[in-house]
Amino acid sequence: MASGQMITTTRDIDAILIPLGTPVIIPENAQVAITQELGGTYTVSVNGNLARVEGKDADALGFGDQQEKAAKKEEIKTANGPVEESAIWDALKTCYDPEIPVNIVDLGLVYDMHVVDTDEGGNHVEIIMTLTAAGCGMGPFIVDDVRAKTLDVENVTDVHVELVFDPPWDRVMMSDEAKLQLGMF
Repeated sequence: MASGQMITTTRDIDAILIPLGTPVIIPENAQVAITQELGGTYTVSVNGNLARVEGKDADALGFGDQQEKAAKKEEIKTANGPVEESAIWDALKTCYDPEIPVNIVDLGLVYDMHVVDTDEGGNHVEIIMTLTAAGCGMGPFIVDDVRAKTLDVENVTDVHVELVFDPPWDRVMMSDEAKLQLGMF
């Protein structure tokens, strides 16, 4: 679907108001416009507000049913070998702030990532990251997205995400590609 196209919801949808992080329900038959569809989530404009819709509710926006994919994430993970760190970085590049169409890695929000082998033979991933603004109500949702997508990486058995605000994020932390994409050059 094209960004900005008006869509009528086919059922009630649990959503999160941006930037406050307040849960809301978008009712069935509401008119919404997709403003961003990145990283498996959707940012929609509804009644003059922005809201984040999870991929599991894509069917209510007219996208394919995502229920099977969501159910798959509930299985217990085991490690059959080491973790490819590049696969974790690739997964992190599928995480987005719902207001900014640039992934969190290129925004410079990820300060550190490392894998720790556990005594039980698993692979624990530690991620230290920040947000563009300390008071961002979407922070817990972005952290949950980071955790879930990292846990989807082969052989990752556990993930801990630490949210820090020192040093504070600054635009200089963005990659050149991100600056170019946002017209900041």
